[in-house]
Amino acid sequence: MTQHPVTQGDQAQRNTEIVLTAMRELFAEEDLTAIDRYWAEPYVQHSPRMPNGLDTLRSVVPGLEGFSWEPQRVAAQGDLVFTHSIVHGWAPNPVAIVDIFRLENGRIVEHWDVVQDIVAAEASASGNAMV
Repeated sequence: MTQHPVTQGDQAQRNTEIVLTAMRELFAEEDLTAIDRYWAEPYVQHSPRMPNGLDTLRSVVPGLEGFSWEPQRVAAQGDLVFTHSIVHGWAPNPVAIVDIFRLENGRIVEHWDVVQDIVAAEASASGNAMV
């Protein structure tokens, strides 16, 4: 049997599936054991609202009220997965969030995010929706 090398496209697709599954299980299903399956230490957090380490996720997730994560766009390159989402329950009003996840050996080990308040299309200068 011939083994075929894993291409960058294959890896990006697998990483995308891991991130989408991990986020669904942790945030939508509120399954804290997802952290053990899909994240790994050392977990480097670049979000200004959260310190490094997985204990932060373990403590923050149970306290989120009315949280929903609705990815609208997903892209991946190499070991990075990018999501552009509408999120409820992270801030007082719905926000648009771009998350960037870095994976290593199939586990999420680093995270960045950019969070913006959602402005209605009719209130934006361009008339275009944000998400």
